[in-house]
Amino acid sequence: MLHVGKYRKVEKEMDYEAMSLLKVFDLDGSRDVLAANLPYGKQRKLEIARAMATGPKLLLLDEPAAGMNPNENKELMDTIAMVRQEFDMTILLIEHDMKLVSGICEKLTVLNFGRVLCQGETKEVLSNPEVITAYLGE
Repeated sequence: MLHVGKYRKVEKEMDYEAMSLLKVFDLDGSRDVLAANLPYGKQRKLEIARAMATGPKLLLLDEPAAGMNPNENKELMDTIAMVRQEFDMTILLIEHDMKLVSGICEKLTVLNFGRVLCQGETKEVLSNPEVITAYLGE
């Protein structure tokens, strides 16, 4: 049974960790804690920082770049790459934007209508003619 005092201590430790991570993610804790105050790209960074505060072994990002402009995409790509490298984090990314995927993923599985079209090293997968035809229209 978890005592309230112990829970509050854990909660405070997580709050401290979350605030520290906001600085790592270039977010000002006093100003940026409320996602509604942020541009869409920084909202994604805040979500990642909050997820990282829980100490996950795996990070799943479901279409993090949806609705973002190209400048925000670059900021997000840099953030995801930093998390992968600095925290030695395994990241599963569900995304339709191949530019985003190619910039941050080492391995890639491409699905087409629910079946695996191709998987392997990102460069090899993105150069596969089936993938190019299915997703890039070329």
